[in-house]
Amino acid sequence: MKKILIAVDDTKGTKNAFAMCAKACLCMMPESIMLVYVEKLEGRSLMDEVLLSVSEMDTLKKALEGTEYQEALDKKAGKILDYYKSVLEESGLKGVKTVVRKGHPAEEILAAAKEDRSDMIIVGSRGSRTTHLFMGSVSREVVNSAEVPVLIVK
Repeated sequence: MKKILIAVDDTKGTKNAFAMCAKACLCMMPESIMLVYVEKLEGRSLMDEVLLSVSEMDTLKKALEGTEYQEALDKKAGKILDYYKSVLEESGLKGVKTVVRKGHPAEEILAAAKEDRSDMIIVGSRGSRTTHLFMGSVSREVVNSAEVPVLIVK
């Protein structure tokens, strides 16, 4: 595996599972690791239940450009990505880059993997709830739609 994409967010589950991600990457010694954080532009329930069309999402992205809300989202994303990047680099991994995307998490993770020609995607599961066959909706959608192997870390 030369290129690995790791999807990260600000949940406790991701933070707890990230040690496993770092160990897996150390075993594979990829040439590059891309950390992807997806900014969810609307409220949690709306984004999870209803997918906006491409044109609606583009309109929302344009409306948020330059706003204090967008600046706050970007600042949060940078802080989260910097944290995970430093964890990987402190464990000896090189070639770590960070990417912030905006939109539906599963779609953006898959698009980033395709654009980067990632050989593997690593995503976290959604905690310990037993709904959705033990996977959250994002990890399930990534697994079902990915063109490359997906490792789900709990």
